[in-house]
Amino acid sequence: MTLADHLTIGELAERSGVATSALRFYESRGLIASARTTGNQRRYPRAVLRRLGVIRAALALGLTLEEVRAAFDELPSGRTPTRRDWERLSRAWRRRVDTRIRELELLREKLSGCIGCGCLSLRTCALLNTDDRAAGLGAGAGYLRGEPRD
Repeated sequence: MTLADHLTIGELAERSGVATSALRFYESRGLIASARTTGNQRRYPRAVLRRLGVIRAALALGLTLEEVRAAFDELPSGRTPTRRDWERLSRAWRRRVDTRIRELELLREKLSGCIGCGCLSLRTCALLNTDDRAAGLGAGAGYLRGEPRD
């Protein structure tokens, strides 16, 4: 495949619905790769469209770009992720999503109780001060002062 068979950054942005700034950012993080023309312009293989689809799905699930990169590190480079690749990734991500769903359900339950309360107290609110882990640091912004988090 020659560079003429590749997509420009503008074409890739249009086809994928991802902003050019995001494409450059993803490339800087090693999530996607481009070749360069003699004029130093980016050219992306069409397989990048599938990778962008995986990235967008992962972000919609609440995964981080670091988690996406770790998953991509397990894939052979230079080829489109296959259905089998996606099944393997989605199995691992499913556990993460299930955990996130449980966390959101618990948050929803706390939120329902909080709506009628109206206290919004940072000292006692179960929603805003979950488990009160910072109480032992004393008054003020202990984490900003460099206190260890755990």
